Amino acid sequence: MTGNSDKKFRAGIIGGAGYTGGETIRLLLNHPAVELAFVHSRSNAGNPLYAVHADLLGETSLTFTGEILEDVNVIFLCLGHGESRKFLEATPIPANISIIDLSQDFRLGESVNGREFVYGLPELQRDAIRQARNIANPGCFATGIQLGLLPLAK
Repeated sequence: MTGNSDKKFRAGIIGGAGYTGGETIRLLLNHPAVELAFVHSRSNAGNPLYAVHADLLGETSLTFTGEILEDVNVIFLCLGHGESRKFLEATPIPANISIIDLSQDFRLGESVNGREFVYGLPELQRDAIRQARNIANPGCFATGIQLGLLPLAK
């Protein structure tokens, strides 16, 4: 979102109980253009977020949910490697909702249920990312290697 609009992106997180989910929660809670609408966890549904992420005590009153809300603009998949693919195969997400996958499941151009993923390294794919509905977040080691090698490749 750009400009001076007061409208916020509504975001959801799938797999909010793990490390990646916790870090994504913290980033989104403090982002001025985002409203965190839900944090999904099958094993922690009904529990407050701080029951798993103690550093969130006093930061939010959100609880984990077993439901997936569809009134969001974007969903972050914070599932373990191999689980994002299984989740999307089993769970239909409306096409108007963007997905950002933080596992390794879609980094090599894989697709699922008609969703094509763009490799999300801005230094390599800036324009494609701007237009993408679905983004596969690059891993830390791959990012470090690519950032070092991209100038040589040019």
